[in-house]
Amino acid sequence: MNQTINLLVLCTGNSCRSQIAHGYLQRFAGERARVYSAGVETHGLNPKAVATMAEDGIDIAHHTSNHVDEYRGIDFDYVITVCDHARERCPYFPTTARRIHRNFPDPARAEGTEEEVGAAFRAVRDQIKQFSREFVEKELSS
Repeated sequence: MNQTINLLVLCTGNSCRSQIAHGYLQRFAGERARVYSAGVETHGLNPKAVATMAEDGIDIAHHTSNHVDEYRGIDFDYVITVCDHARERCPYFPTTARRIHRNFPDPARAEGTEEEVGAAFRAVRDQIKQFSREFVEKELSS
């Protein structure tokens, strides 16, 4: 694949799962893709998502929580939904983008001690990391 692709990761609030996926997809795809993330709502960047990604050497602190409508003018090659709610509410894009769905648990809903919540964030991060690596290997390899 010689052309840079446009890839949108979509979840409910663009605060955790889509931000984590954005970080990993950009890391694994490098120059092969322009990665965007958005929500069907905006909830702000979750500090625990930022900290969890930093543990794995990826800085997403500069990301912003964006609404999907901000990207209506971009011709996406892929739209990846990372939660069922976003897939159900995913707006129509007049595009030929390939749609991929993978539901991940929402780590922001984790309850318990600080250690238990941290473990929930790391578990979801690791699932998204594996998904992102496999996506890039399968879809973006020459």
